[in-house]
Amino acid sequence: MKPLPTEQILIDGPDGKIDLLVDAAAEPRGIALIAHPHPLFSGANTNKVAHTLARTLRDLGYVALRPNFRGVGKSEGSHDNGGAETEDLLAVLDWAHARWQLDAYRPTVLAGFSFGAFVQTRVARRLTEAGTPAKRLILVGTAAGHVEGARQYDTEAVGADTLVIHGAKDETVPLENVLRWAEPLDVPVVVVPGADHFFHGRLHCLKDIINRSSCECH
Repeated sequence: MKPLPTEQILIDGPDGKIDLLVDAAAEPRGIALIAHPHPLFSGANTNKVAHTLARTLRDLGYVALRPNFRGVGKSEGSHDNGGAETEDLLAVLDWAHARWQLDAYRPTVLAGFSFGAFVQTRVARRLTEAGTPAKRLILVGTAAGHVEGARQYDTEAVGADTLVIHGAKDETVPLENVLRWAEPLDVPVVVVPGADHFFHGRLHCLKDIINRSSCECH
């Protein structure tokens, strides 16, 4: 069956409206939440990496949700370095589960790019603490350690089943940052040769890696 057309809606968040794009499979088997890159550096839910994540997960049978972080598009509120953004993503998940009424066993996938990946590690921790852990994390260009723009990220620990994808030529988040973060966690990192932070010319690699990984998980 063909997927449904992309839907753009506003939902209520903890501190105002959240601007949301929805790409839904015709018969969804779970919820996939996608977080975009840094909102103060032109990050938005229309970012090509976020778009690729959403469409790939939709085609794998999920309702793919792409909220705009605070202050982006029609989303209300101000940037909070990941704190309030975590609350907003949790609110989007609550809204999605109420709307689609999926059974409790249906999987939740958290996916994020750059700053969005950093926030998703925080969301994953909160879900685990609540006794409703995500089925899977997909983290691309994960913001970790000291990155371009004099920013510092203390990225949360994740499980060994997390799919981490990083560009070998990432100029924003050096590959060694992510390897240093992943090593004590025993988390493998899939390195895409020649890829920069935004995966210019390598978006098809992201899709292929996620699809292959999904097949291995079934």
